[in-house]
Amino acid sequence: MKNTLYLTGEARTSSDNAITKIYGVFYLAFEVDEDGEIIDSDSNATLELTRKFIKDIFAGKNIKDQEIITDEIQRRCNASSTKAIISAYKDALQRYKNLK
Repeated sequence: MKNTLYLTGEARTSSDNAITKIYGVFYLAFEVDEDGEIIDSDSNATLELTRKFIKDIFAGKNIKDQEIITDEIQRRCNASSTKAIISAYKDALQRYKNLK
């Protein structure tokens, strides 16, 4: 059995965003190994395509690679929740750092 960690990050989205209307807050969840490699991720984005897209951005990366990840989000994601994705990721990263 793998020894993995479960981390979440949260962020606010704009008041007219569907995520805010349904959930109040945007959440990202990560399963990472002890070295920070992202094993799996998920979010509470309202559209399945969005959840898959976000998952693809994080797939195969290390949660500690902040510049690489945030650059990719900014380059590939043009959505109303882009800032929230980055903020939730940074929140999860801070939780990871606090464990180490």
